[in-house]
Amino acid sequence: MIMAFDRYVAICNPLRYAAIMTNKMVIKLTVSAWGVAFVLVGILLGLTIRLNRCRTLITNPYCDNASLFKLSCEDVFINNVYGLAFTVVLFTGSIGSMVLTYTKIAVVCLTSNNKSLNSKALKTCSTHLFAYLIMLSSGMLVIILHRFPQYSDYRKLAAILFHIIPGCLNPIIYGVQSKEIRKFLSQWFQLRKVLPS
Repeated sequence: MIMAFDRYVAICNPLRYAAIMTNKMVIKLTVSAWGVAFVLVGILLGLTIRLNRCRTLITNPYCDNASLFKLSCEDVFINNVYGLAFTVVLFTGSIGSMVLTYTKIAVVCLTSNNKSLNSKALKTCSTHLFAYLIMLSSGMLVIILHRFPQYSDYRKLAAILFHIIPGCLNPIIYGVQSKEIRKFLSQWFQLRKVLPS
């Protein structure tokens, strides 16, 4: 969300970027992002810690909050309601801010006759949006599969891929932005076509 705001300011208000995105503003955005995360996760952990456990086997490749709910023999209704609300608030805020900022950026690009600005904005925003969508879809898949116990093997695979795929694709997605890397890859692929197998 902060990256989307940064892109919005850089593209829609380029002359005021330095005045808006001051060190103080960056610190405010960072502290607010971490603060909200700590409060939301703190409540989530508080609700989880209070539960007694009667099982010990976590069937996921790592310990997440939903897996801890499944170890409890107590009523986890409050945990499920908070977890669902937490997910809805997080995804709505995240997706909403992305849609809002990228819509405003698209409007600026469509109304601008500056081809250079439009090209640069498209390159900058498309990579961020692509990386964001990969992370979002991977995370949503894990959350959705927790609701269906019959797909536990798929959930395990999705949980592992959630940690691997976005991290592996980010350098590729952002690296393709670099002219030097694009040139190297282009030459490398052309060389592979010329050389016999």
